[in-house]
Amino acid sequence: MILQRTLKQAISATGVGLHSGERVRLTLLPAQPNSGIIFYRTDLPEPVAVKAEPLMVNDTRLSSTLVSETGVRVGTIEHLMSAFAGLGIDNLIVEVTAAEIPIMDGSAAPFIYLLQTAGIVEQTVPKRFIRIKQAIEVVEGDKWVRFDPHDGFQITLSIQFDHPAFNLAPQKVLVDFANHSYIEEISRARTFGFMHEVESMRNHGLGLGGNLENAIVIDDEFVLNPDGLRFPDEFVRHKILDAIGDLYIVGHPIIGAFSGHKSGHALNNQLLRKLLATPDAWEYVSFREAEDVPSSFHRIPDLE
Repeated sequence: MILQRTLKQAISATGVGLHSGERVRLTLLPAQPNSGIIFYRTDLPEPVAVKAEPLMVNDTRLSSTLVSETGVRVGTIEHLMSAFAGLGIDNLIVEVTAAEIPIMDGSAAPFIYLLQTAGIVEQTVPKRFIRIKQAIEVVEGDKWVRFDPHDGFQITLSIQFDHPAFNLAPQKVLVDFANHSYIEEISRARTFGFMHEVESMRNHGLGLGGNLENAIVIDDEFVLNPDGLRFPDEFVRHKILDAIGDLYIVGHPIIGAFSGHKSGHALNNQLLRKLLATPDAWEYVSFREAEDVPSSFHRIPDLE
C-alpha cells in the first residue's frame, strides 16, 4: 500500500517575506491523515486556519496567496508547496507569524533541507492521487496551460522574454520525473525579477524584502548576482518549480502531463479550478503495490 506522509517532528526556521520585507518565523508540524496542508497565522489574536485548496487562492499578484473568508492572508506559498510535492508530503500544519511565507534563498531547496532534517514518516492511510482522464485547457491571449492524460508526471513549460540574459539559454524545458530528480534539477532554481520593475513593485507594497541573496536580479542586459545562475536555464526551471507548487494546492499528486506557455500563478490556479469543475476529466486513485505506481513517483526520496 502506498501511504500518506507527514513529518516525524516539528521544525522551525526564520526568514524574511519577499514582498512584505517582514521578519517571519515558520514552523512545520506533523498532521493527521487526510488533513492536507493547513496554514495557521499565529501572529493574530486568535490563530486562524487556512487550508491549501484551489478555491482559497484569491490573490495571484506575483505569488500564490491564500485568503480566508474573513480576509486572513497567507502569501508566497508556492515554493514551500513545491517542496512538499517533491518529498511526497500529504499532511502538514504550517504555522507562520506573518502574512507571507519567508522567501529563504528564493528557491525550494531550504524547505527541502528543513523537511528532511525533521524527518518524514508514513501514515496508516493510502495516498490518493489525482489521475487526469481527459485534456483540460485554459487560454488567455497568448498564454495557456493544460493537463493531458499521462502515465506519470511530466511538465513542459516555455517562457518568452526578449532579453539578452534569457536569449543565452533555452526558454523551454520538458521535465519527466520518471527520468529527472526534483531535488537535484528543480528545487534549487530561484525566483527572478527585473531592476526596472522594482520601483513599481515597491510602490504597490511588493518586493520589499527582495535582494541578491533571495532572487536573481536582472538589469537591461545582465544578471546582477555575483555568482551568476545555478543552471543555464534557471529562469524556466524556476517556473517549473512554481508550477509544481501551484498544482500541489489541489492537495494530491497529479498523474498526468502539465504544459504551458507564459503561464503564471493565476493561470495555474484557473486550470485547477476548471479541472475540479469537470468531474469527468479526473479521478482519485490509490495503489496497493509500489510497482503499480507510475515510475515518475519512484524518484520521490525514500524514508530514512
